[in-house]
Amino acid sequence: MKSVLQVKELTKVYRVDTVETPALRGVSLEVHSGEFIALAGPSGSGKSTLLHLMGGLDKPTSGEVWLGGQRIDGFSKVQLSNLRLWNVGFVFQAYNLIPVLTALENAAFVLELRGEPREVRETKALQALETLGMKDFAHRRPNQLSGGQQQRVAVARALAARPQIILADEPTANLDSKTGLALIEHMRTLNREQGVTFVFSTHDPRLLERVDRIVRLEDGQIAA
Repeated sequence: MKSVLQVKELTKVYRVDTVETPALRGVSLEVHSGEFIALAGPSGSGKSTLLHLMGGLDKPTSGEVWLGGQRIDGFSKVQLSNLRLWNVGFVFQAYNLIPVLTALENAAFVLELRGEPREVRETKALQALETLGMKDFAHRRPNQLSGGQQQRVAVARALAARPQIILADEPTANLDSKTGLALIEHMRTLNREQGVTFVFSTHDPRLLERVDRIVRLEDGQIAA
């Protein structure tokens, strides 16, 4: 299987004045194309930190991060910004939708940043919304959508850009049981039918039951 993402002996230490707090301690992990993987563990285990380092949202204290055959941990801010724009899709717990934009405009936002023509980006965004059952809500703004609908728009935004990998940080944490389960099934379908690679940080047992592989973290290290 083709490797999409790899981290080697990754450490992350947060420093406040003279106090050091280790978040990751020598983590090594490889993600292959088409996988559906969960990073699991208690709060403070390092799963969100690892996810952020994988996507270039933060830099490690030491170790290596490889994405699509490129070592990215030494990239500049501009290089990382371009990498995220073209290669990584993010889904955040807080949705991170732009309030003044419609669902369609939010889903097309990454494509707009890439400079794609309006017709092209709207077609791709609408296809992504339709895949997630959100086509009929395309012209509503976030405050006119439920939490589950906003999260599906966030997934559509990541999907429309057709990245190498989608990283999702606690995507079901703010959703009720029924809505969370529906979102999980949508993402699983995207994985199986379109080969979209997903890596989640989560403690949601419903999501953990449906992934191909669970990487358990404890105290910043892989436990299992």
